[in-house]
Amino acid sequence: MASADSLINNGGVIHDIGYRRYTGARLGRRHIVTALYLHSLRTAFGLGRSAKAKIFPGIVALIAFGVAVIAVAIRSQSGEIAISYLYYTSVMGIPVLLFLAVVAPELVCRDLRAQVLPLYFSRPLRRADYAVAKVAAMISAVWLLLAGPLLLMFLGGVFAQTGGASGARHEFTDFLGGLAWAAIAAAVLGAVAMPLASWTSRRAVSAVVIVSAFLVTTPVIGVVDDLGGDTARQLVRLVNPLTLLDGLQTWIFRTSRVDIGRYGSLYLVGALALVGGCVALLIVRYRKVAA
Repeated sequence: MASADSLINNGGVIHDIGYRRYTGARLGRRHIVTALYLHSLRTAFGLGRSAKAKIFPGIVALIAFGVAVIAVAIRSQSGEIAISYLYYTSVMGIPVLLFLAVVAPELVCRDLRAQVLPLYFSRPLRRADYAVAKVAAMISAVWLLLAGPLLLMFLGGVFAQTGGASGARHEFTDFLGGLAWAAIAAAVLGAVAMPLASWTSRRAVSAVVIVSAFLVTTPVIGVVDDLGGDTARQLVRLVNPLTLLDGLQTWIFRTSRVDIGRYGSLYLVGALALVGGCVALLIVRYRKVAA
């Protein structure tokens, strides 16, 4: 390679095009994971993207807040609680399922289709970090989708309270229970959706797979409820994530949603195993992706 002096002597020109070596702080792996998580969370709601990307998340959010507004209006007019904080998450089951079917593929399929994963993994970011950041963003998005309307219901409930300070404390306790349950439901549903979405780069196919995974076992539960014995009816809800959550809520909060007999702890074990297994599957999936 010619030196700078020889280039000048031969009539050549050295152009300064502004490249500089990076001399700032190198924040490392933790900050990369955080940035990926925040970027994925914004993507879930279409933030920082085109107006088209905001349409579906916006529709689901409007539905979620619309249900909360109706619940607040009924309570303010009649004094009756139409939808409890715990029951609200169940009411939003279908909208949340559709939200998962659209958003989960959006978080992972685009990277697979654009073949940008080698660029991600060329940094200190590990494959497990990528998987965990994505599933954490999905879980957070579902929780935020539920937590916002729950907060609106709480504010409406406080203003409708007639029990003074003790009534407000009771309302706040119920609200915290609703937030906690929304977090549990978000963890189970989000963890299930992400590995299903990651097995193909086609978003439409991923959406169908996610919806099918939640609905395909529903007829089985109906048949067992009609024809099975007591033990079978009490255990059959373990086969579906949505009905598993019904059984888990019954056990944790001592509600009467479904009959689970003495098998409440089994529903807890099932939920933990489902979340852990799905996250492990997602990590294994990205270990097999070529970098």
